[in-house]
Amino acid sequence: MKTDNSNIDDLREVLHWIRNLVTGRLKIHFSQIDDYLVENIAFSEETTGLASFAITHQPTFIEFAVLALSYVPHIQPDFFNKIIAEYLPDGGDFPEFGCVKGTNHRGILPTGETAQFIIAGDDIGKRIAVQRLFSSEHWFAKEHVLWLEQVREGEPAMSGRMIMNPEIVELLTLGTVSKPSFSIDFPAEHIETEMDWDDLVLPETTFRQIQEIEQWIACNETLINDWGMKKRIKPGYRALFYGPPGTGKTLTAMLLGKQTGNEVFRIDLSRVISKYIGETEKNLARLFDKAENKNWILFFDEADALFGKRTDIRDAHDKYANQEVAYLLQRVENYNGLVILASNQRSNIDNAFSRRFQNIIPFPMPRPEERLSIWKKTIPQQLPLDMDLDIENIALRYELSGAAILNIIQYCSIQLLADTAPFLTAEMLDAAVRREYIKEGRIT
Repeated sequence: MKTDNSNIDDLREVLHWIRNLVTGRLKIHFSQIDDYLVENIAFSEETTGLASFAITHQPTFIEFAVLALSYVPHIQPDFFNKIIAEYLPDGGDFPEFGCVKGTNHRGILPTGETAQFIIAGDDIGKRIAVQRLFSSEHWFAKEHVLWLEQVREGEPAMSGRMIMNPEIVELLTLGTVSKPSFSIDFPAEHIETEMDWDDLVLPETTFRQIQEIEQWIACNETLINDWGMKKRIKPGYRALFYGPPGTGKTLTAMLLGKQTGNEVFRIDLSRVISKYIGETEKNLARLFDKAENKNWILFFDEADALFGKRTDIRDAHDKYANQEVAYLLQRVENYNGLVILASNQRSNIDNAFSRRFQNIIPFPMPRPEERLSIWKKTIPQQLPLDMDLDIENIALRYELSGAAILNIIQYCSIQLLADTAPFLTAEMLDAAVRREYIKEGRIT
């Protein structure tokens, strides 16, 4: 996407176009003209944010007008104030126009009623057509592009402020959308790795199952659209990674993202789960709404906290806890991308989830030959080894995960870099292994 003068030219064109539309309606309203014509907008290049969005979604005249009305305050805050002042220089009430005041914004912001007035005037049929754009079945809602702010009970729904997805605002303005930052509103961390598949040591059966996920990512669009399977199968792909800590679950998720060009986000369940009724569902809704239609890989680490077995209902807390699981199950099933759940034990995950996984992949503790491969791949070439150090014997004697081996090598390397020894001896490595065992609580 370009963020150069081409996009700026398109922004100017949109401002000019929507101004003609608004002023034309106001001239009719104040009996200055009987009718007016606004031609379709012409964009400068297909690579700008605005042009690309228009080509992708092919909005109708009415759809584009609604989008432009909700967008202009983001690039020209006083847009509506200036135009209204031209026709009401002394001020006064103008309920037909339908704008509202914001909390921080000093100008006025368009509502659904604003769109109805400017596009349809008093034409009931056209006003209904505008209202249909805000239904849950329209692509505005389905793709989380634009929606109406909820109003108090009893007030007309169209009096709600038009809200454009901030990511769409960024795309139309800058031509690109930045990755979301970890926050209370988005409890997920973007993760990536410089490692490659050759750095990962797993059993052959596990690798074959991982390749099935790659194949789904590569072939899903063809299967759903070209082969007509959209009506028969649910969107997305759900996989469970289970095994002891440090066996490669997170690294595999990152490598899948790297291999397929999809962003990977690790969900912080401590930020998602709330003791307050309904808050967990809201947190999950924000997360999935943000991720929808972006081909993100959502990685739920230590998923037992939220995807664990449901309990018998003994009190209100159990009831709402089970509702959270049911809601989560629904969102996971309807997500059109890849969802990976990671757990230390397969038995910890509720059977209601297990039945809906396309793939359940074990990540066992590495066997001696796999541990030897991990040791060899992990030890840097610059690390001097004692001639008597037998790595094969170390791999055979100590049952360690890949992450534990990496911790040991890091510790030993720092010790040598600090000039505490000229080379790595068997005694030093044994002591480092014991140190790791103590950290894991395997010995005292």
